[in-house]
Amino acid sequence: MPDVGEGLTEAEILKWYVQPGDTVTDGQVVCEVETAKAAVELPIPFDGTVHALLFEEGTTVDVGQVIISVQTGAAEAPAAAAPAAAAPAAVEAPAAAEAAEEPAAAARQPVLVGYGVSQASTKRRPRKAAPAAQNGSAPVAPPAVPAQPEAAPAAALNGNGTGHAVGERPLAKPPVRKLAKDLGIDLASVVPTGEGGVVTREDVHAAAAAAITPQAAVPAPAQAAPVPVEAEAPVAGGARETRIPVKGVRKITAQAMVGSAFTAPHVTEFITFDVTRTMKLIQELKEDPDLAGLRINPLLLIAKAVLVAIRRNPDVNASWDEAAQEIVLKHYVNLGIAAATPRGLIVPNIKDAHAKTLGELSTGLSELVATAREGKTSPADMQNGTITITNVGVFGVDTGTPILNSGESAILAVGAIKLQPWVHKGKVKPRHVTTLALSFDHRLIDGELGSKFLADIASVLEHPRRLVTWA
Repeated sequence: MPDVGEGLTEAEILKWYVQPGDTVTDGQVVCEVETAKAAVELPIPFDGTVHALLFEEGTTVDVGQVIISVQTGAAEAPAAAAPAAAAPAAVEAPAAAEAAEEPAAAARQPVLVGYGVSQASTKRRPRKAAPAAQNGSAPVAPPAVPAQPEAAPAAALNGNGTGHAVGERPLAKPPVRKLAKDLGIDLASVVPTGEGGVVTREDVHAAAAAAITPQAAVPAPAQAAPVPVEAEAPVAGGARETRIPVKGVRKITAQAMVGSAFTAPHVTEFITFDVTRTMKLIQELKEDPDLAGLRINPLLLIAKAVLVAIRRNPDVNASWDEAAQEIVLKHYVNLGIAAATPRGLIVPNIKDAHAKTLGELSTGLSELVATAREGKTSPADMQNGTITITNVGVFGVDTGTPILNSGESAILAVGAIKLQPWVHKGKVKPRHVTTLALSFDHRLIDGELGSKFLADIASVLEHPRRLVTWA
């Protein structure tokens, strides 16, 4: 399971596109996996024949775990074998599955996509209980164990075989230090191969692989597809409860909401107002030939109203830096749009929404929603949002008290737009009315600023000519 970035440590296998015996080529997509943030298609970096699929669909697998083995032409060449690997025939032998269950099972030829031989047990360990399972990350070649002899001469110059001077703190980036800690590797004992003597992720993985004994060799594929411990039990007739595993998007959403709710002091304000003029403008824009082919709806003008209100109240577009104890003002708007998908709620954002025309904003919204519904939203599309809109009105809900998206300053909940009796020009008439609810981080936005921001959004939507006069 490759490291797909954004600090994710596991992914669920959604679908296999190949089966044992199929021929694959370099770059061919072999499976789709769901991380905590998005569905991702995984290509294979080899030409060869699929030997085995090591995990079933629906299984959650740690980054670095072997998920597929491929028989390549290079696998038959003795020179391509890793020092601890046996001949490929040992893997394909009929008795290999039974032999793999013994503690002293022999190692096998490296066939893991992007990672080489994994030194994991057949039995699935408890989640995060055995750090050594995360033995892979970004490289698409076998681990850097064979690369250690190349770095050894430089390391030997320091007299301790590591490349670090005695008593010197090893050079490594924070993510690499965390990886070493998770894997139980002392950075002082790692041979650095990075420029300037910096320890890289590959160096840490190489040290972890070198520390594993032959008895921990990869078991035969026949036994490598365990049922996940969190698998949902079948519903029996008359059952009173059903347990649903919390994973993927739902898991990361739960963690983010807890973190946000108990970190940022939330304040929520509400405003109810007449949007009849905006609804008329939407109908006129739909008939405008200059906007033909674009999706024109209330959310589009609400998003534009938010951007206008941010321009009038720029201090709302900020974030809180806890470490530096600073408020970071953003001079750009990455506008988040909460999207309900079959895999749960996600919040992708439109990058630099403040600089887009109405047509460009419409295109951005349409692409964002379509991609989200297909489950193809990338992790990058959900990062670095500044302010979010959540449209609960599509479900007929009048309003709510939304929780901030982590790291953002505010979130606007849009209620249902309904015909209601409303006093207009001194008479009670049926008018289109809605309620907006704005939740904001009170460390960043005080009551006055939050109130002005919300009132400006309502003013634009009540009198949409302000899209021009306030722009």
